[in-house]
Amino acid sequence: MKQFSGHVISIKMTDTVIVKVSRKWKHPVYKKVVNRTKNYACDSKNMSLVEGDFVLIQETKPLSKTKRFRVVEKVTVGANK
Repeated sequence: MKQFSGHVISIKMTDTVIVKVSRKWKHPVYKKVVNRTKNYACDSKNMSLVEGDFVLIQETKPLSKTKRFRVVEKVTVGANK
């Protein structure tokens, strides 16, 4: 199962949060470090999360049209925006 860590950027839906995951990789030709980000819709049932929290997410079976991940744990607490 894939596991990523990222920041919660939206808590507007019921039992669902949007998590932004950033990754860095080196371009094979230009050797420049490039930063890529992707947003994941994650299931957060029975968790109290706020925007800015740093969380660990894990791949799971499809829960809806867009939800393929669930929040495993809250690593650090963020500030409200």
